[in-house]
Amino acid sequence: MSTVQTGATASGHQPLATGVPLLRVHDLSVGVRSTGRPVRIVEDVSFDVDPGQRMGIVGESGSGKSLTLRAIAGLLPKPVEVLSGAVEYNGADLLGMPAKKRRALMGPEIAMIFQEPMTALNPVMRVGDQIAEGPRRHLGLSAKAAGDLAVQMMARTGIPDPARRARAYPHELSGGLRQRIMIAMAVSCGPRLLLCDEPTTALDVTVQLQVLRLLERLCEDTGTSLVFVTHDLAVVNQTCSELAVMYAGHIVESGRVKDTFRQPRHPYTRGLLESAPDFDRPDRALVPIPGFPPNVSDRPAGCPFAPRCGYVRAHCTEAVPPLAEVAPGRLAACFESDRLDEVLA
Repeated sequence: MSTVQTGATASGHQPLATGVPLLRVHDLSVGVRSTGRPVRIVEDVSFDVDPGQRMGIVGESGSGKSLTLRAIAGLLPKPVEVLSGAVEYNGADLLGMPAKKRRALMGPEIAMIFQEPMTALNPVMRVGDQIAEGPRRHLGLSAKAAGDLAVQMMARTGIPDPARRARAYPHELSGGLRQRIMIAMAVSCGPRLLLCDEPTTALDVTVQLQVLRLLERLCEDTGTSLVFVTHDLAVVNQTCSELAVMYAGHIVESGRVKDTFRQPRHPYTRGLLESAPDFDRPDRALVPIPGFPPNVSDRPAGCPFAPRCGYVRAHCTEAVPPLAEVAPGRLAACFESDRLDEVLA
């Protein structure tokens, strides 16, 4: 691994380390310590994100995708904590980094967009001031320069009459405008890595599409890398090029979005695709996944998806399948992945 360079470039960024991904997550486990064995909510999760890459993480509620994102950002809720593993940004160890140094990265290097802006925005602070706070703190801008930048960022995110709306409080704006404020805050310092925790879930379909197009355009214009957590396969298909599928705290499949959607190699991924509406084929029958996800404190022996799987065999209930290469650039944690060779129509 190369030595990480220190200092900031003229743009305010640290120089990119050579030979390493922008973000590297390796064998990450997140959970709660107890008097007995720790409860692992996320277990042995690994993935890389290269500069400019857009990656989606999908799965049912409770699969561990949001906790994975919060572990990267250092925003885990107590008593949840990182139990083991490594998270590296630009070659530097985030988990072992002093808290002050890690906080200094949040804004100019790494930013996060949350699911519900009303819980993330300060209700008694004007939205323009909230956007300006990051540039003042991290970029050293004066109050006037940061305020002007806040208005520019609001205009860039498609907020009409930005100078007037910069003086508004969060409750005076619609849900779509509040989410655009969150995006403006996140990108105001020009981060290299943008972490999105289901930022379009609470929006109607029309506003959701506008926000997704905005994020896509911002990433294309600035070369920002994206990690997008969602339960919506259509959102990932529109926004991301790479995909990781999580189930019961594990990554069970990963690869390029178009390849995974065309030919899933894990029964859970196939189940997600077959149970989701296809607007190009409105007559296609939806096939729900039977049963429910396991309790992470009492996972079944063997593959965690075995009790719900239509491809299950005896050995599936005896050992946990490793996440292994099943095709070039494709990984799946399934003993029976060769049986899933049918291409989805």
